[in-house]
Amino acid sequence: MSTENLTNQEAIEKLRKMVDKIDIGMLCSFKKDEKRPHAVPMSRQEVDEEGNIWYLFSKASETFENLQKDQQVTLIYSQPKDYEFITINGNAEISRDEARIEKYWNKMMEGWFEKGKEDPNIQVLKIVPSDAYYWDSESNKLVTLMKVAANAITGNNFEVGRDGKLSL
Repeated sequence: MSTENLTNQEAIEKLRKMVDKIDIGMLCSFKKDEKRPHAVPMSRQEVDEEGNIWYLFSKASETFENLQKDQQVTLIYSQPKDYEFITINGNAEISRDEARIEKYWNKMMEGWFEKGKEDPNIQVLKIVPSDAYYWDSESNKLVTLMKVAANAITGNNFEVGRDGKLSL
């Protein structure tokens, strides 16, 4: 395992590449005075040029309620078949940005918001990442497992992946 810490634009590009590939991650918000996070699966709408991650979500959700008290979030993305994992820490910003609602609206959203794009519960969630930690492999799961086994058997040090911090 090699370590590759990235900063600035390189960190943003790594984050964008991984989140775009994985798509659905767990969004963890935090209840006031509780140690355990509230985690829900979320499909990202976009990762913009600055590395901000955008979602549409409901004002009627527990996540919305939690974010009213604490804007800190953690996102966890996992793609086990490719051995790609990333955890992102950041802050949430909530708006009712009509242009973004229009931009991100699709058939899937209709299942969540009965009144369509005009549903008053639709909110735009922007996650502004502060830092992240990733682990990935340049090969698939099977090849990675074979390299790990070969390392254990032979004592060699075949490269099995990279990990590192992303400073955004």
